[in-house]
Amino acid sequence: MAEDESTHAAHDGCGSDLHRRHIDRIDKTIAALLAERRRHGRALTSTVSAAYQGSPGAFSETAAIGLLGGGVRLEPHRTLEDVFDAVVQGRAQFGVVPIENSLAGSVPGCADLLGRHDVHISAERIEIIQHALIAPPGVTLADVRRVLSHPVAIGQCEAFFHAHPDITAVPTFDTAGAVAEVMSLGATDAAAIASRRAADVHGGVVIAEDLQDRPDNSTRFLLIQGGPWPGVWHTDWKTTLLCILRHEPGALVDALLAFSSRGLNLCRIESRPTRETPFEYGFHLDIGPAADVGQLQAAIEEVGTKTRLLRVLGHYEV
Repeated sequence: MAEDESTHAAHDGCGSDLHRRHIDRIDKTIAALLAERRRHGRALTSTVSAAYQGSPGAFSETAAIGLLGGGVRLEPHRTLEDVFDAVVQGRAQFGVVPIENSLAGSVPGCADLLGRHDVHISAERIEIIQHALIAPPGVTLADVRRVLSHPVAIGQCEAFFHAHPDITAVPTFDTAGAVAEVMSLGATDAAAIASRRAADVHGGVVIAEDLQDRPDNSTRFLLIQGGPWPGVWHTDWKTTLLCILRHEPGALVDALLAFSSRGLNLCRIESRPTRETPFEYGFHLDIGPAADVGQLQAAIEEVGTKTRLLRVLGHYEV
């Protein structure tokens, strides 16, 4: 009798595992279909609006179209803070912001704005960034003495400036805006670094191409929405956290171990001053897609016990 019960229990255990695997597979399929439906729904809705930093033709504008479809209503803004304000105040349904570049690193100010505003990340997109040198008609590379562009774009083209020491880099608020400025000035010794699309939009002429230091130069853009993260977990989605650790020995190591001990990939970490206490830092953490959502939740709960502030900035498909 004991043997029969043991055998029956073993069979029940195998059956439970089988059902669990089927449920996990179905959950993944449902999540993928819902994500696809959201993408197509955004593309079909012509009333969707997206704020971005820069002028028409900016790389952020291209990323917005890639994220939301060609029917999106695009709203250019001068600064990143203006973009966040537009989303928080409901003047734009979405914002598209650059968070990091593969050559120049973090985009100044973006992480701070994510932490200070009531928004959450709902998607990301990586754009290959190809820089062109754009000037008014008739201007040649030999004529150029000043090149205007965004500081992050300038940082992606260091080899070009090393090869042309007689050309001075002039930082501006935007790549496409730099093209518009050069065209409005009509200067015969100035050019701008921006996308080829910006040349088409603003009537400039491309006088040199592929100025970026590497052909795989890429920028990661985030799609943001107003309000907190809705709190729904999905398998194989990326997660971004903000945490402020207590001033204790080993606090950062302990927090990171919560992820590594569960086989979770911490793919990015950035520290930023909190602006509340001198030399106190908040850490922005990107956790790669997790096959086991339960392990992800457990790790985040553990980190929450080691911090004075923990906030999920986003949980989104990649």
